[in-house]
Amino acid sequence: MTNARPIHWIILVFSALIALASYRFLALGLDLAFENIPEHLAERRTWFTLHIGAAPVALLLGALQFFPKMRMRHKQRHVWIGRAYVVAILIAGTAGLVLAAGAAERPSAALGFGLLSVLWIATTGLAVRHALRRELAAHRRWMTRSFALTFAAVTLRIEIPLLMLLGYESYAQMSPVLAWICWVPNLLAAEWLLRR
Repeated sequence: MTNARPIHWIILVFSALIALASYRFLALGLDLAFENIPEHLAERRTWFTLHIGAAPVALLLGALQFFPKMRMRHKQRHVWIGRAYVVAILIAGTAGLVLAAGAAERPSAALGFGLLSVLWIATTGLAVRHALRRELAAHRRWMTRSFALTFAAVTLRIEIPLLMLLGYESYAQMSPVLAWICWVPNLLAAEWLLRR
């Protein structure tokens, strides 16, 4: 991984930390690990578990895919990691869509997280389509967009304490804002990088 830029390492470290922290429920159980989860999540425990089980897998595997040396020297490994990434997104994205639909009492949060799930699955699907057609430049562009949305898991966790400093007292209170600011800036940054 010697050809990697510092930004690749930063993305990998943050992704690994958030992915590992997301699995705290394995040791603590859902109720202790997520004490303040909104009621609509508690009512959809299976979907919530699928989301928090698969999304960290996508986060970690997606971060690994950006190392040029691994892509070039270990093409078969790149393909298999990519397949696992896609499966994780299908599971986590579908579960995220169900969870978003359950947040009807906060329409902005439901729309923001729902759109994130739809775009997450769609960008990943387009990346797969281009890979199957051997259109590798287009595949990389769509995979960059896909991972920008995957990285919302990291930006969301960075933004929570910042919103608390701004006076938000609970996740439920900040979710209508978080539902947008956790992924829209990521996608805009990805588009800016791609156009450079």
